[in-house]
Amino acid sequence: MEDKLHQFFSENNFDLNEPNAGHLERFERKLNYPKQKKNSWKWLSVAASVVLVLGFWLGSYHQKRQLDLADVSPKMEEVQNYFVSTINQEIKTLESNRNLDTETIIENALEELEELEDNYKVFIKDLNKNGKQRRVISAMIKNYQRRLDILERTLDQIDKLKNLNNIQNEIYI
Repeated sequence: MEDKLHQFFSENNFDLNEPNAGHLERFERKLNYPKQKKNSWKWLSVAASVVLVLGFWLGSYHQKRQLDLADVSPKMEEVQNYFVSTINQEIKTLESNRNLDTETIIENALEELEELEDNYKVFIKDLNKNGKQRRVISAMIKNYQRRLDILERTLDQIDKLKNLNNIQNEIYI
């Protein structure tokens, strides 16, 4: 081990000379010299944060709120709440019946619902663009009705499929 250390120090050229004259005085002067205040960027980061928060607030404040069916009247809000809650409940029922036999039926129904959701977004844009026109409101309600019809039809298909499977199982027993 000693040989390796000796070899290391002999191969590397280390600076073993004394420091320049006055080194100690310069060093002590730097230690005793009051620290200069560096430009503190903390104030800039605080200012940037304030500007950012203010920008978000102004952006959300000035952002135009989109109208929905519930904004038309209290009755329409009631209608929308009914449809949304019923559709969500039917979707939960649909998902609880998901298995290998019903997978394609359920996926087809969900694709149809997604297409109707895209149509509904167009109706919302029309409502915001053209105001509270009866034809737009009627189309929005019909869209909800179609969604419910699709869900009910799908659940009926699943029930028929279950009954068919039960009858086939009874025959094999």
